[in-house]
Amino acid sequence: MNMLTRFLFIIFSFVLLSCTATLAQSKEPKNEKRDNSFAPMEEEQSAIQKKDMKKKGKKSYRAMFNKKMDKKIREYEARMEANAMEDKKQRRLMKKPQYSDPMYFGHKKKPKKRPPGKRKFCKECHIWH
Repeated sequence: MNMLTRFLFIIFSFVLLSCTATLAQSKEPKNEKRDNSFAPMEEEQSAIQKKDMKKKGKKSYRAMFNKKMDKKIREYEARMEANAMEDKKQRRLMKKPQYSDPMYFGHKKKPKKRPPGKRKFCKECHIWH
């Protein structure tokens, strides 16, 4: 029984010490500067840099969104112009007799009209010309 009480006393004392240590750490003033053994002046410089960056580079989300939207609108307009030019070119090409005249069916050049006995089988359109 004596051993059990000693063991419980030791555990209780460790718990009590750990609680007091955490309370003591939380009561320290937060604005107190601590030395950083790896980079002692780094904290001060980073705080100054952050303030400067906030003043210089701070842009609202709306401004960034508008800038992206303007870029998207310019890209859209460029695509529409390119599509209009391509459509115009296709219309011009479709006016050629190769596409508009039914006699050119499947041919770049109009096939010759031969007499019925001399007609040949066309490999392009699979018709006898």
